Amino acid sequence: MKVLVINCGSSSLKFQLIDSVSEEVIAKGLCERIGIDGSQLVYTPQGGDKIKTQAPMPDHTEAVRMVLDALVNPKTGVIKDLSEIDAVGHRIVHGGEKFTASTLINEDVIKAIEECSDLAPLHNPANLIGIRSCQKLMPGVPMVAVFDTAFHQTMPEEAYLYGLPYSYYEKYKIRRYGFHGTSHAFVSKHAAEYLGKKYEDLKIIVCHLGNGASVSAVKNGKCVDTSMGLTPLEGLIMGTRSGDLDPAILDFIGKKEHKNLDEIMTVLNKESGVYGLSNNLSSDFRDLEDGYVDHNPNAVRAMNAFCYRVAKIVGGYVAAMNGVDAICFTAGIGENSGFVRSLICEHFGYLGVTIDEEANKKRGEDMTISTPDSKVKVLVIPTNEELAIARDTVALVTK
Repeated sequence: MKVLVINCGSSSLKFQLIDSVSEEVIAKGLCERIGIDGSQLVYTPQGGDKIKTQAPMPDHTEAVRMVLDALVNPKTGVIKDLSEIDAVGHRIVHGGEKFTASTLINEDVIKAIEECSDLAPLHNPANLIGIRSCQKLMPGVPMVAVFDTAFHQTMPEEAYLYGLPYSYYEKYKIRRYGFHGTSHAFVSKHAAEYLGKKYEDLKIIVCHLGNGASVSAVKNGKCVDTSMGLTPLEGLIMGTRSGDLDPAILDFIGKKEHKNLDEIMTVLNKESGVYGLSNNLSSDFRDLEDGYVDHNPNAVRAMNAFCYRVAKIVGGYVAAMNGVDAICFTAGIGENSGFVRSLICEHFGYLGVTIDEEANKKRGEDMTISTPDSKVKVLVIPTNEELAIARDTVALVTK
């Protein structure tokens, strides 16, 4: 069975065509600058070179059309015709409280996704455009919605409610939802397989560390807490996002800097995080790591604050679950930066964690980086959100 995985952003479209039996990626790519001058398709067939095609993409429908044309191209395509695509899996950022799992797409589901758009105004509308475009170009092909928020819907009330008037939750569903759920689910399940233990018997903390970053606590196969909230702004210090802060800061900055709320939100989302803490040195952790080694005070400040915040949230989740069996690192930074992993794990002596520094030098593969006598296993588990979406898609369309 061949599954096309679609991930639509406001001006981009990522895709993979996956063989569900071998779980190999047959082709993958990215449409960039949709609706903007200079749009292009970057397409890579299995075993082939990357191919870049510049062409106007006024909308997502044209982007999907270019993807499908690339897949069936007589010279560089990987399928003979579109009938070989058995199903399409769509990444949807926000499912609110309506969706606790992936679901087959129909008009009722589309309507419910639309109703969640005020919770993710930059993402859900683009996700819906991707669905409509695929429906138009591949009529009759079953499609599945896989939600970033679904995995976190098992959180108990005490974990997801804010200390606000309860009427705001009743009227507007203001609560912690969490994101990166597909990644947290994939990594926590794969960690159990890697350890050769039952998923339902473990307490696992997943640190999804990239430019956007979040931590989740997974107890007996269910998420019981996560660091992101109503939006992806809450939680860890990130690349350019502030993470947790005193809400009174917004009023304070507004008065001191003569900024309105929209301007302050831009600061919190795009000018803060390690970028802001490093005095605008960089939001790229590779640059910050180099700066840290060179004793650049801006890089040292930003890296120490980032790693401290991760360690503090991990510690809170150990308390929330009354223990932990494994701590997992994943995503771009978590998988590739032994330096960051080491700085974070320096805080875990109270857990009896000791790190094998030789193992920790490796990157991008399933591995144990803690020593055999470490009381808590520390793992690196590369995430694969596209494969997770494909698996959910296959499970639903073959029921």
